[in-house]
Amino acid sequence: MRSFIAAGAAALSMLLSGAPADAQTWPQRPITFMVPFAAGGGTDAFARPLAAELEKRLGQGIVIENRAGAGGTAGALVASRQTPDGYYFFVGAAHHTIAPSLYPRLDYNIETDFIPVAIIAQPPQIIVVNPRRVPARTLAELIALAKSKPDSLVYGSAGIGTTHHLSAELFKLLTGTQIRHVPYRGAGPAMADLVAAQVDMVFDGLGTSAPQIQGGQIHGIALAAPQRNPAIPNVPTTGEAGLQNFEVSTWYAVFAIKGTPQPIVDRMRQEIRAVLGLQNIREAWARNGSDIPTVEGEAFGRFVSSEVQRWRKVVTDANIKLE
Repeated sequence: MRSFIAAGAAALSMLLSGAPADAQTWPQRPITFMVPFAAGGGTDAFARPLAAELEKRLGQGIVIENRAGAGGTAGALVASRQTPDGYYFFVGAAHHTIAPSLYPRLDYNIETDFIPVAIIAQPPQIIVVNPRRVPARTLAELIALAKSKPDSLVYGSAGIGTTHHLSAELFKLLTGTQIRHVPYRGAGPAMADLVAAQVDMVFDGLGTSAPQIQGGQIHGIALAAPQRNPAIPNVPTTGEAGLQNFEVSTWYAVFAIKGTPQPIVDRMRQEIRAVLGLQNIREAWARNGSDIPTVEGEAFGRFVSSEVQRWRKVVTDANIKLE
């Protein structure tokens, strides 16, 4: 009798709290995807097509909630405080593994307040230059030029603390070069000024650089990835060009809120995996310079921790501080 009463009480508690009983009955209402950046940015470019396909498979709408501010940390804080009932997910990015080193008093922890579900896109970074300002055509020539004229080259970034900025600082540490930094309010303005020959170079995401390289406005020096990309087959990887340990991507991923029932997390991971296998998604990702990632679950969690440590070392060694 006591067992029967306890089971009934547990079921009633779950019903009253609105928590889904299992992955088979979930979802029963719309789901929210929190995107902690402004609409139209890189995160949106992957989150919205993914959400549209997930809606078809789950039979419920997915609302994209854009909440920009503080380099993506404002939205992350809001997401970390949501009810973990399986109806709220966080679409984070590589920037969130950099933030702990730049914002030492964050009121959330990307490693412990979220459950890693899966990386959804992983466009690599690429080193690009304006050929009117920079005569170098290879990575060796670029490094030699930077060393011969310290602080003469100027690189633009999407802002302080972004992967564009940190990848440039990592490059400087690995090559022993000095290149001046001009931060912009986003990757778009930085690329516009590179094309206009206002800066010498940018460490950019492949999605925005590939069309400019193909059009001849900028020159691709090296791709910070393990293999070449079909969109720009003549651009070597940094490893091929002689620079080891320089693989950088602006990855995007889905996280669940800590405490979300594991069956729901598993179901969402399964559905994301299925969506990433669709031909139209594969084509859309290719247009945005991203391969289809396969990192999920515990492996994704380990990857997040390794990224936090990696960027902490870069921030410390380069003495980077928010201005």
